[in-house]
Amino acid sequence: MKISLVEKGAGFKSGLGELSKHLNAKTITSGIISTIFGCTGPALVTINAATTAGYSTAEIVSWIFGIYVFGGLLGCILALYYKLPISGAFSIPGASMMGAALMGYSFSEAAGAFVLAGVLVLILGLTGFIGKVMRWLPLPIVMGMIGGCMLRFGSGIVANSIEDPIVCGTSVLAFLLVPRIIKKFPGVLAALIAGVVAAIATGAFAPASGALGYIPPQLVIPKFNPALILSCSVPLAALVIGAENAQAIGVLYTQGYKPPINAMTIFSGIGGIVSGLVGAHNANIAGPMTAICSSDEAGEKDGRYVASVVNGITFAAFGLVGSFAIAFVSFIPSSLVNVLAGLAMINVLIQSFNEGFKTMKYKTGAFAALVVGVANQSILGIGAAFWALVIGVVVALICDGKDFKESN
Repeated sequence: MKISLVEKGAGFKSGLGELSKHLNAKTITSGIISTIFGCTGPALVTINAATTAGYSTAEIVSWIFGIYVFGGLLGCILALYYKLPISGAFSIPGASMMGAALMGYSFSEAAGAFVLAGVLVLILGLTGFIGKVMRWLPLPIVMGMIGGCMLRFGSGIVANSIEDPIVCGTSVLAFLLVPRIIKKFPGVLAALIAGVVAAIATGAFAPASGALGYIPPQLVIPKFNPALILSCSVPLAALVIGAENAQAIGVLYTQGYKPPINAMTIFSGIGGIVSGLVGAHNANIAGPMTAICSSDEAGEKDGRYVASVVNGITFAAFGLVGSFAIAFVSFIPSSLVNVLAGLAMINVLIQSFNEGFKTMKYKTGAFAALVVGVANQSILGIGAAFWALVIGVVVALICDGKDFKESN
């Protein structure tokens, strides 16, 4: 009996043929909401990370182009072929970690690390070893690493609000209050609007001195640095499989779908390789966007895939005009950008702590990964994310051995 590595779907003919049938207010609204979510806070997180790493505007534009255009296309392809609400984007936690990890490294070296992360994901998908990898790299430890490495975003909300209480305080209040007044209004979008208005009112908003212009993406020749392989490629691949794909797969199962696990992994690997060639950190299956597009609010179950198609098209459109989005963000006070990035990461942080400790399995290893990530110390030139995973697993083997035995 021949077993296909990539699961068979309904086919593009069927997906395209019924597209107009299911294109309605609910699927369009859900697709647009997921796009607004993905193009506000997550974009700010990525821009902030690339700026922290010291990359030029042209390089940041190329990074934004890669994650949104290829992420959007990935979602469109899988959603149409499988007729399932599978959305593509990028790893938000991965973007947040890249800023500190890439400091001192060239954009070509970053591209090399991103390409290798995609290769790792692709290999895991082609060999079918995902189960073994996740058994030796348990999800609680991955999530502990995420929480530790990203906790600075949460503390940044406090520090920057103290530094600029009027602008940042207004932004935080809008984030907290507006979604309670206007149901389903994205909190980060409210924070962005209120923060920009406050910045303009106080004279902190700096408009461009020259005319805005379109900046095209660039093809990057990857340069492979062993230090970045361990500090960026391995943690990023772990996030794509252990966080993004795992979340999307879980959401689809919860909604009564049968997700194509092998295809989602393989195409996430291909997306990572392709996006890496323009300096973007990974185009993969997106957990949060898949959750929005597969929810009951997206309409009838068999037509929700159209919400992911809408999401993919609008993501790609955003990536094509990324230079204008980056120019706009560059006008905003850095303190407000930091607060917005922190607000965008709140749900990711909460989820990472929840997934890391809710079952109390691998709890000592997860805690070790958390504190190593918080410490944010490089050892032998290798960033904290890698060491958080390594030390987390070692500690878990010593202290949480029974959890490994129960998983076998």
